Amino acid sequence: MKNIIVGTAGHIDHGKTTLIKALTGRNTDRWEEEQRRGITIDLGFTYFDLKNGDRVGIIDVPGHEKFINNMVAGVVGMDLVLLVIAADEGIMPQTREHMDILGLLGIKKSILVINKCDLVDEEWLELVEEEIQEELEGTFLEGAPVVKVSAATGQGLDELTDTIQQLMSDEVVAKDTQTIPRLPIDRAFTLSGFGTIITGTLISGTITREDVLEMYPIGKECKIRNIQVHGQNQDKCYAGQRVAINLSNVKKKEIRRGCVLAPKNSMKNTDLLDVKLKVLEDSMRILTNHERLHLYTGTSEILCRAVLLDKEQIGPGEEGLVQLRLEEEIAVKRGDRFVVRFYSPMETIGGGIVLEPNPVRKKRFDAQAIEELKKKESGSLGDVMELQIKEHGDTMITLAELAKVMAHSVDELKEYLEELEESGTIFVFPMKKDTYLWHRDSEFAVRQKIEETLQKYHSEHPYRYGMKKAEIHNTFLKKIKPNIFDAYIERMTGENVYGRREEYLSLPGYEVPKDAMYLQTEKLIEDTFEKAGYDFVRFSEIDFGKIPRQTAEDVVLMMIDEGKVLRINEEMFTMKHLMDEAKEKIQNHLKEENLITIAQVRDMFSTSRKSAKPILEYMDSIKVTKKTGGESERVAYL
Repeated sequence: MKNIIVGTAGHIDHGKTTLIKALTGRNTDRWEEEQRRGITIDLGFTYFDLKNGDRVGIIDVPGHEKFINNMVAGVVGMDLVLLVIAADEGIMPQTREHMDILGLLGIKKSILVINKCDLVDEEWLELVEEEIQEELEGTFLEGAPVVKVSAATGQGLDELTDTIQQLMSDEVVAKDTQTIPRLPIDRAFTLSGFGTIITGTLISGTITREDVLEMYPIGKECKIRNIQVHGQNQDKCYAGQRVAINLSNVKKKEIRRGCVLAPKNSMKNTDLLDVKLKVLEDSMRILTNHERLHLYTGTSEILCRAVLLDKEQIGPGEEGLVQLRLEEEIAVKRGDRFVVRFYSPMETIGGGIVLEPNPVRKKRFDAQAIEELKKKESGSLGDVMELQIKEHGDTMITLAELAKVMAHSVDELKEYLEELEESGTIFVFPMKKDTYLWHRDSEFAVRQKIEETLQKYHSEHPYRYGMKKAEIHNTFLKKIKPNIFDAYIERMTGENVYGRREEYLSLPGYEVPKDAMYLQTEKLIEDTFEKAGYDFVRFSEIDFGKIPRQTAEDVVLMMIDEGKVLRINEEMFTMKHLMDEAKEKIQNHLKEENLITIAQVRDMFSTSRKSAKPILEYMDSIKVTKKTGGESERVAYL
């Protein structure tokens, strides 16, 4: 099922909020001032259900030009926009600015909603529609479906929901849930009894309640207490969903709109951005070097200076390479879109796409720097390499295989390989015969599954160190060679991604809890084995009372690992000190006599033949004794 976000846009008082209320039955104007003034100031969020049962998140953005920053923040994560135009007014100034912003931010799918059709006659409506279609020629809205409605009377609402459903099914592409999660935050507040709450649209990946993430750019580690999607508690949320997350370890005053929640070490703060910037065709301004601008990207609004790298100025309809020097740090990724507005007066001038999120400071008209940016813009060899590596996420790809696929020499690829590794985009595992490459997104998807499995395993088996490494390998990475898997585990344990004890893997820092249940079980096992002495009891025959059998099995395995208990055979266990004593007595006997028999062992330890035989078999296994040919006779191993 697709997770889709629908947003509204349009001029003030053209009925966006009223339309949403008609669709959902809920009012998105949350604040008293909004209710009083009849305008949307901040973002409003709600949802509605389509006829096919799909639930659609919806964002109501403000139409007033004074709140354009809130409008831009609301566009993040939108899959489909409803451009609302009142039939009695037609296209207005803020309609045009919203259209420009939506185009700059890469919105592809839209529905033109002509509202308030009950206020005009048919002839007027035809004229308005004709005017709108002419205005939309050459924009991303050209050819968009047109639906005529009246939010006040309900006219056309069924057609509108049908059109939304059709576009969702046929044209809207689902977001990537198998990559690193990113949640740009558009609101943070405190709720009594819960603490800090954040809201936003998850634009990629998945987030679970067990995740420990980082708040960028403040560098704060955050633990998740709870996740809500459309007002319902969830264990996990997916890209394309509107979410509210209850956080611990961070206070509301530390968070601002523009912060991003993402995995630790997955992003890097920056105060420089290399971008491709286009000035709007209908702009009345020319962008000159070192112009002070308002930058909007994700949910961030930051002041910056525009350093024009390849042009003296950028006029209406023109584009150029620009380095934005920010007055505050942010965290973005290559390919993110942005909008810029003049510092004063506040008007939208243009926008574009981030080519390099962590650049070095550049000089104007530096030929080499400009050429590198053009490669990044068009898709460099490194970009193609990255895609190829990502496509082999389940097996990894060797450097030799990559060179063959791309028809390039290994030497030609090495420069880009180093860049991808240094940026953290890929993992590199040099081996004797070849070098194995793995995309970070592929690793992250696997890591999430492993961490979820380990979390569940610790919950079900609290008295075990963790899962066997071989089981992890066979379950999640069976197509990857054992030596490569070992190299990966060694790297991850070194970075404290996983904990490791010999052949067992765990979550980092996991310790077996020596709680009351554990200690009770341990004492019962000790007392049973000590009482039995050399008259071994079968573990399956021990009465553990109310203690779960699985708990007893896990505790005895822990006692074996700690050197307190020995496994004699598949069914029999005993205290280690008893077998140490048996070993010493048998060794002393063999110093004086050449042979020892089962009968002698029976008498030596005042036990039965049934228990004496396993004692000798255990001595065989540790090379104290060996058979002479007869089943019941042994000699010293050496």
